[in-house]
Amino acid sequence: MTRIKIKKLVWDNYNVEHIKKHNVTIYEAEEAIRNFKAHKVGKKGRYIAIGRVGTRLLSVIVRRQATGVYYVVTARDAAKEERKRVYEKEKI
Repeated sequence: MTRIKIKKLVWDNYNVEHIKKHNVTIYEAEEAIRNFKAHKVGKKGRYIAIGRVGTRLLSVIVRRQATGVYYVVTARDAAKEERKRVYEKEKI
């Protein structure tokens, strides 16, 4: 699996408004990225980082722009399969 290291997230009006539709704030998305437990390659070369914010598990979909710099495509509550993946990693 490809390791990703996210140093900076890129925000614009579009992605900020888009994540609001999923009831996610910028703070929550950034916190989930700081605490991401698992990730996988998504469609179109994007990455899905799954992280914890309090008791909530979020999936943050990002696209690489430069080394360590990622554009936030969207953020949402993690799907059942994604939650299962994190729970398995936390058992170890």
